Amino acid sequence: MKRLLVLLLLLAGCATGKDVAQIGAGEFYLVAPGGQVELRYAAGERKPLTGLEGESLMEDGRTVRLSDFAGKPVVINIWGAWCGPCRTEAPEMQKIFDSGTQVLGVDVKETSKAQPRDFMRDRSLTYPSIYDASSRSFVNVFRGLPANAVPSTFVVDEEHRVAAVFLVPVLASDLQSVVDELARE
Repeated sequence: MKRLLVLLLLLAGCATGKDVAQIGAGEFYLVAPGGQVELRYAAGERKPLTGLEGESLMEDGRTVRLSDFAGKPVVINIWGAWCGPCRTEAPEMQKIFDSGTQVLGVDVKETSKAQPRDFMRDRSLTYPSIYDASSRSFVNVFRGLPANAVPSTFVVDEEHRVAAVFLVPVLASDLQSVVDELARE
């Protein structure tokens, strides 16, 4: 019994202190002070968005990864075919994509691919989207993002560090100013 107690104390010592505080240090975690819905991060404050990948919505058997767009700023839009504001926002994302900026959609909270595929076809959307029916991205990638924050848009710089977050529907002009700032860096 005494040995078990010593072992537990040793293990507890390994799981507390500075090392635990370092776990995940340097990775992005969303905090919206005062309920802000539009956040900008200066280059020195940016944290990387890591691990974003999933099944392609439109291309069966293909995995889409944020890392596929290495060295490029990317506009990441979290959307759902069931989301009313997403109907207005989707053509705005296409405008940004057509202007030469990489857009990556993350389709969440769907029960099948049929409705979001129709959504994309009906609106002639050509940018890639990840099919994330289980919403794993909310837990694993977009930490701190409320599950009801759809649509949401993240703009990452060429190192895929978060430069801006919009927790409200956006227009192409809202995003273009961020993309232009990143191009000047």
